[in-house]
Amino acid sequence: MPFDTLPARPGLGLKPQHYAQILAHKPDLGFFEVHAENYMGEGGPPHRYLAAICENYPLSLHGVGLSIGGEAPLDRDHLKRLRALVERYQPASFSEHLAWSSHDEGYLNDLLPVPYTPQTLDRVVSHVDEVQQVLGRRMLLENPSTYVLFEESTIEEVDFLAAIADRTGCGLLLDVNNVMVSAVNHRLDPVAYIDRFPVHHVGEIHLAGYDETTDDAGERLLIDVHGSRVRPDVFELYRHTIIRTGALPTLIEWDNNVPAFDVLMDEVRLVDEGLDGTLNRRLAS
Repeated sequence: MPFDTLPARPGLGLKPQHYAQILAHKPDLGFFEVHAENYMGEGGPPHRYLAAICENYPLSLHGVGLSIGGEAPLDRDHLKRLRALVERYQPASFSEHLAWSSHDEGYLNDLLPVPYTPQTLDRVVSHVDEVQQVLGRRMLLENPSTYVLFEESTIEEVDFLAAIADRTGCGLLLDVNNVMVSAVNHRLDPVAYIDRFPVHHVGEIHLAGYDETTDDAGERLLIDVHGSRVRPDVFELYRHTIIRTGALPTLIEWDNNVPAFDVLMDEVRLVDEGLDGTLNRRLAS
């Protein structure tokens, strides 16, 4: 029986090296997320394990290949495969990125930024409308992590995302790590970004670890790599976020250098504690 909603608890990305442990011990967490493109084959062990895990946990399906921000029309074959996957598992949530990753017939192993202009807004709105119509459900759109700004941008990112949600009825996925990465890279205030974010549209939150280096000018440069524990400053920003949003499903992303499952569960406990403590203060204020 599929779960209709994600609980307002921490979740984890489902990794093949953890399938057996999850099925054997049924850890205490809210949900699992998988990348849609990893399960677009017809069968095999990945589907067998995913089906078994979905008997006990809600599923968040996260796309990385639709290229919603791209100039070209959406790939109809990709949409068809995505619809089949949604129909097969009936996930509690489906989300994608505000980014582009394809050009002509080529696909890039990256999520690239878009300029925030009225023309781009119209294109993204059209693409989101198409996805929701094909899937027959509301999707969530994720704010990006960025390393460059476009001179032609005329709309603030927060306003751009709010306009997409207002015009399409889609929800938003608020990636707090992406906010921190972009804010540090562009010398902006991450708290001010969260304070302006249209939180009434937010259906899910993401947390992750970043890497840090310096740019050619010797300034801090953060890289969104999903390969380590959530950094303390991201946790602090998360606590500030959930004071505004209330309790929401919160995914801990760890896609590179994946550790033992017990390490991931340590992160789950930290998020649970953060939710409890911050929301108790929110109720008392």
